[in-house]
Amino acid sequence: MPFLSLNLCNFRNLKNDRVNLSEKEIYFVGENGQGKSNILEALYYSSYGSSFRTHVDSQIIKYGEQNFSVSSFYSGKNGETESIKVVYDKNKKIIEKNNKRIHDRKELINTIPCVLFCHSDMKFATGEPENRRFFLDQSLTMYDALYIDDLRNYKKILKSRNLILKEEKYDMLDIYDMQLAEKGLEIQLKRKKAIFQFNEIFKKLYYDISGIENVTIAYYPSWKEIKDEVGTRFPTPQEVVELLKSKREQDKIMGTTLSGPHRDKIVFVKDGKFFITNASTGQCRLTALLLRVSQAVYYTRITGNNPVLLMDDVMLELDPDKRARLTSMLPEYDQLFCTFLPGEPYERYKKSTTKILQIKNGEWYE
Repeated sequence: MPFLSLNLCNFRNLKNDRVNLSEKEIYFVGENGQGKSNILEALYYSSYGSSFRTHVDSQIIKYGEQNFSVSSFYSGKNGETESIKVVYDKNKKIIEKNNKRIHDRKELINTIPCVLFCHSDMKFATGEPENRRFFLDQSLTMYDALYIDDLRNYKKILKSRNLILKEEKYDMLDIYDMQLAEKGLEIQLKRKKAIFQFNEIFKKLYYDISGIENVTIAYYPSWKEIKDEVGTRFPTPQEVVELLKSKREQDKIMGTTLSGPHRDKIVFVKDGKFFITNASTGQCRLTALLLRVSQAVYYTRITGNNPVLLMDDVMLELDPDKRARLTSMLPEYDQLFCTFLPGEPYERYKKSTTKILQIKNGEWYE
């Protein structure tokens, strides 16, 4: 489902014009601040109806303008040309797919699946636990619209439970506890399965690129699994309710819910020990980068479709040897977009199908 073209209007510093994107690989080359990352952001925005750089859409509007729009044509599953258009005007966003308005961004799932590689990915390795939860949830929501509903429902129930804890209106806790348990266990089950499948990919990739064995991802659910005569299992909803009751006094004191999927931990381990705490900066960067590669491979294994890869200056973070290995081991993709600085050896990586566009002051030219 590759892009064919991108039409821009008042999107950051980019020229109001059409970009031809019909090639398999496209490299955007230019100095910092010229608009390379803005083009990747526009592609991502067209795919998902949101930015990877800001949650405030008004920040995207070109200086001095009142609105912006981004629209794309892409090749659909049957090879037919399809379209997505997103318009932001007067604090309102309108999204159209094939000229029909959609009212929920989850309807864009599997339309143009993009996997983004960027500098901020480092937080998936070294940042707070919520960053790794976000990454895992993002991987699942790339193809599973029901998981989007699971997350939304859980967050809604959690917000209501936290509100009554703060307001000290405890008579509804029994109802919210059961709802929280049911929705939360659905999330934990899908997260555990995804981590298992991720490790089949990630562990081998890390060894092939770095030569370091047995680096894996470990999942520690907040509602811990139970060992019994049958084996290891997740608790039942009623068992979670009992757990929540046992922690109520602490929740009341803190005015918030202290257990549940929003407190799950995801860490990197090697031979049973925490890996990131003693890893070098280069190893941490490689961990974050290979998470994204694993995300692309995982998506393809689950759906049978290849994603579009958006790579924003990520080659700069690797030494020449690892850069060459990564380039040769990129996952299968429908399309690849990369940004480079003028001094980088991007000519080494291009193929016969690669198009190179120079970017300067928000304009592009071959």
